[in-house]
Amino acid sequence: MHQTIDPAILYWGSAVIIISTRNPDGTTNLAPMSSTWWLGQRCMLGLAAESQTTFNLRRTKQCVLNLPSDTMISKVNALAKMTGRQDMSPFKTAAGYRYVKDKFKVVQLTPMSSEMVQPSRILESPVQMEAEVAAVNEMNRDEEGREGSFLGLEVKVLRIPAEENILQVGEPNKVNADRWRPLMHVFQHLYGLSARLQPSRLAEIDEEKYR
Repeated sequence: MHQTIDPAILYWGSAVIIISTRNPDGTTNLAPMSSTWWLGQRCMLGLAAESQTTFNLRRTKQCVLNLPSDTMISKVNALAKMTGRQDMSPFKTAAGYRYVKDKFKVVQLTPMSSEMVQPSRILESPVQMEAEVAAVNEMNRDEEGREGSFLGLEVKVLRIPAEENILQVGEPNKVNADRWRPLMHVFQHLYGLSARLQPSRLAEIDEEKYR
């Protein structure tokens, strides 16, 4: 039997990203997020219009998408209620967020220089994608009073440093899906992946044909 429901959020499940952006003073802001989807070499990011991350992205057009593994739960949770904005929204104030200027130091993550963008990468992240903003789409434009409160930002991935131990042996541009253990966000909870159930029929297509 099915029952009609009206959940407040639709977080059915997606990978967690810690996004690095550059603050006006030159420091790097970190923010965990999971409203993302991928197509080719592009990623769509769903962000609140008033967040520090969004302000930084719209100003600099640059970011790093750091993908944490399932061993980095404590780091993601530590970042979860931090904000890079001193003038917090009423929602974040009520939810118990606190302003933190140097999130790398407080969370004990290691910054490392990027090559094609200005924000720092996170050394501990197995995958670090340097990217630039290609387009910005205002969402909720059909809902009076909520127009533009959320944005869909299309970013173009420029460069992807990845740990060697998650790559396919002999195929340096291919990730070994059995070795890559992303951290997943499902309805406000963090999960890892179970073992592979079976190969997808799509695996019969050479991955390079999608390039």
